[in-house]
Amino acid sequence: MSRALNGVIAALLTPVDAGGRAHPPSLPALIDFVLERGVRGVCVGGGTSEYPHFSVDERKRLLTAAAEHLNGRGPLVAAIGASTLRDVLTLGRHALALGCDALLLPPPHFYRYAQEDLEAFFRAAAEALPGPILLYDLAGFTGNPIEPDTRLRLMTEVDNIVGVKDSSGRRAYLRPLAEARGALPSPITLLAGSDGLFREALEHGWDGCISGIATCFPELLVAVDGAYRAGDEAALGRAQAALERLIERIEALPFPWLLRVAAALRGLPTGPLGWPLSPGRLQQIEALRTELPAWFAGSFPDIVW
Repeated sequence: MSRALNGVIAALLTPVDAGGRAHPPSLPALIDFVLERGVRGVCVGGGTSEYPHFSVDERKRLLTAAAEHLNGRGPLVAAIGASTLRDVLTLGRHALALGCDALLLPPPHFYRYAQEDLEAFFRAAAEALPGPILLYDLAGFTGNPIEPDTRLRLMTEVDNIVGVKDSSGRRAYLRPLAEARGALPSPITLLAGSDGLFREALEHGWDGCISGIATCFPELLVAVDGAYRAGDEAALGRAQAALERLIERIEALPFPWLLRVAAALRGLPTGPLGWPLSPGRLQQIEALRTELPAWFAGSFPDIVW
């Protein structure tokens, strides 16, 4: 990796136009928004981006727009998940040609596979893509978890598999992975993907996070990271409490609907939700549009609407 991956990396929403097509010209505004609020870098194309909704060509254009606008101001992680190895390699080669700092690779989605199938998939991708790869456990969406033994075997035996982003939500994985990396032949990067576990990941020695919430609430994750590294327990407790209450609200809607609603409230050009809304959902979302700014004013006033 040309730049170290640590601290807070924002996993960006995909901006869309009125017809739901990816709209790369809106991406620079999202990048500037998170960088100005203290994140180290950005990730394009992960679960928060709703990557299955977009064609390979759309995703290539998004990566190009991100690389050109970021222009070395921070790390750029390219998430290259797809349902086929063919599309993974197309995206990965494009990302490496752009100079992305790492490729974030989840298992294929939709169909279910055994661990030996996933291992063969990751080995084939790593052999064909001569750049740093982070394993991406996105089991809640792909349906294919990457078990600890599979992770460790791949990071031990495949030179360019250099770490993990763990979005499994499994607290039990934090300590074993941190302890195991001391025995690996080369350094690896450990990044939390479940925002509610970010504090605990730091406490176990993980390097940072790739956060979907940071796409529109970067202040929260930056506050957790900064307070932990400064040893400020009071500030850490406040930020963690606000983060946990926000996660409760996020989980009340299909992911990442609330993030899109919040992004619009904060003036970010992410575009409409890509799904018809029932009357009940419309009512729920309208209530959240009123509630969120007032709630943050009382619980985490560093967030300015």
